[in-house]
Amino acid sequence: MEKQIASIRDRIRSGLEHAVAADHTPHEIAASFAFGVFVVAMPTAGTAFALFALVAYFVERANKLALAATLVVFNPPVKWAVYGASFWLGSYLLGPVPGVSAADVSLDAGFDIVLRQLLGNTVLAVVLAIVGYGLVLQLVSVYCNRSERLGAIRAPADD
Repeated sequence: MEKQIASIRDRIRSGLEHAVAADHTPHEIAASFAFGVFVVAMPTAGTAFALFALVAYFVERANKLALAATLVVFNPPVKWAVYGASFWLGSYLLGPVPGVSAADVSLDAGFDIVLRQLLGNTVLAVVLAIVGYGLVLQLVSVYCNRSERLGAIRAPADD
């Protein structure tokens, strides 16, 4: 277990180094991640990767690594949990559909179900994007500050 945690920590550190080395500001990295979270949390039917490729190509300041990270974070099991929570949230906000359970949810299940699913998805996607932005901004800022402090400490010794 300890090796797995160390491996995850090393991958996160390596990813941060690559993201920061790409000359993006912490805001740009966090905004790219937040955009990715919003897109991936929505029911995009697998088009998120294509959309990310277009954004990465046309938006110079988009951080490709942060966009790709959202595809890893929101893997299929996580997406299904988001969809279940989305239907529950949409039903909570708009009221339940009589005779329908979460097991009945699909895009061809009827307007009332799709409406609840999309409303719940939108609310969750916005909340997750805001939380993701804040977490990544904090993580990248702490990493950058720590790297600057370590660089300042090490620089005199190199002379």
